[in-house]
Formats: sequence, structure tokens, C-alpha cells
Amino acid sequence: MNPGPYSDQYPDEYSPQNSPYSASSGSSGSSASSAPSAGGANEDVASLSYERAREELVAVVQRLEAGSVPLEDSLALWERGEALAQRCQTWLDEARSRLAAVAQEDSAD
Repeated sequence: MNPGPYSDQYPDEYSPQNSPYSASSGSSGSSASSAPSAGGANEDVASLSYERAREELVAVVQRLEAGSVPLEDSLALWERGEALAQRCQTWLDEARSRLAAVAQEDSAD
């Protein structure tokens, strides 16, 4: 069970064992330990910072690469990963646009 190359770079809250998207489906009574359903489960992604979205994306990828997640949970993780990747891309696109605007202002002066 290799924890992956990023395991020592991120806080424990992003580790697969502590992820709210873990495959644990025990009878703990809490729905936080099972993967979210597709209906609106990723709405919070839009409010995440780039760093937070990237860290969570790394944790999601690690869970999927481990291959020990049931199919239904894998699909939910995949959807979460897609939403997180899109959020990161949006942040990068916006940063690129802001830098280009600043560069245009500087060249106009």
C-alpha cells in the first residue's frame, strides 16, 4: 500500500483515509464517510481556493489510483475530480487574464 508521492506534502485531512470521499461504507451512522451522490455534491467546489482545490484533487486522484474503491464511489470521486480540475483551470485562466491585462497596461505606458 504505497501512499503515493504526495502523501507527505499535504495535511492529513486530505489523505485518503480522512477524505470525505473515502470508500468506507461502514455503519458509522454518518454519511460523511461515504461518497457523495452526483446531485449537487460538488457545489462547494466553486468556492474553493486554487490551493485547496488542487490539494483535494491530489487526494481524489490517489484514491482512484489505489483502485480499492467500489464502482459507485469511484464514479462519485471521478465527478468530484472533474469539478476540482475545472476549478483549478478556472483559477489559472483568470490569473493568466489578469497578468495579460497588467502586461498590456505596462506596454501602453
